[in-house]
Amino acid sequence: MFNKINFLFVTLFGIGKISKIPGSIASLVTTIFLFFLFHILNFAPNIILIGIIIIFVISIFAVNIFIKDLDNKDPKEVVIDEFVGQSIPICLYEIAHENSKETSQVLTFYFIMFILFRIFDITKPYPVSYYDKNFKNSFGVIMDDVCAGLYVVAVLVLYMVITS
Repeated sequence: MFNKINFLFVTLFGIGKISKIPGSIASLVTTIFLFFLFHILNFAPNIILIGIIIIFVISIFAVNIFIKDLDNKDPKEVVIDEFVGQSIPICLYEIAHENSKETSQVLTFYFIMFILFRIFDITKPYPVSYYDKNFKNSFGVIMDDVCAGLYVVAVLVLYMVITS
């Protein structure tokens, strides 16, 4: 029972078992899910941030259990890391723009954050590549996506500074 729940958690309810581009699909589902939470259900960004931090901590242990007996320590079916990494820029964007947002602006920024995250996650610029190459454990699996998410934040902050 525990292994089944853990499998559902690390594969984001089976999304990781999709044969083609499971990481991109998980990132897209995460983006849509967070839009729903923030703009349909009107959850407070700080509450979502706390939830993401909790999921981050749980995912370190859950991924460790999942990959324990595997030769490949970063299997493509593990996509909870995409959820965490994609959530970081979206949540921080929502915190920074809590009061005034038009839906078209939000959708544009969500799309940009999705694309940038996928670019950084796939190309793995330093330090994303450092965690990917040097930590063959759950910490490395999660942290490379956290770094990719933080790169997205850095690009968006730079854009906002330049355009303001």
